[in-house]
Amino acid sequence: MARQEFPIEQQLRKDIQDAQRAHDQLKLDTLRMVLGAIHNLEVARTDKKNAEYGQTLTEADCLRVLEQEVKKRSQAIPLYRQARRDDLADKEQREMDILQGYLQGAQLSDDELRAIVARLVEEHGKEFRKVMPLAAKETKGRAEGARVQRIVREMTQ
Repeated sequence: MARQEFPIEQQLRKDIQDAQRAHDQLKLDTLRMVLGAIHNLEVARTDKKNAEYGQTLTEADCLRVLEQEVKKRSQAIPLYRQARRDDLADKEQREMDILQGYLQGAQLSDDELRAIVARLVEEHGKEFRKVMPLAAKETKGRAEGARVQRIVREMTQ
């Protein structure tokens, strides 16, 4: 039985069609690559040797794949610049910009983040060491670690 597609996947597929109509080859290739990476993660989980064997794919997994692809590009850009391959660095930058658009839509606002942290502080006390790992786990893929840390520090003082 096929699983339900997550909203992020539906959006990617819709944008792939739009990119095809607009003859935007870079966007088309980038979005297909991300869908492929999500599919590869799902297929990898059917391998008994995989640490995540048998786990179903979640929306957070899809966002994690997007984050990994953005990270790969952010690491490649300075290397290409160092090698004086500005053409490749520019291509990676454009791909990264396309992918970050999808991550921004899934990011929590500071107010939503404060509400989560406030609930955790209420349940577990005002100790940074207790609250931070819980907050990091709960907001994974939806807020940058540095932002979460800043808000947790602010609220556990």
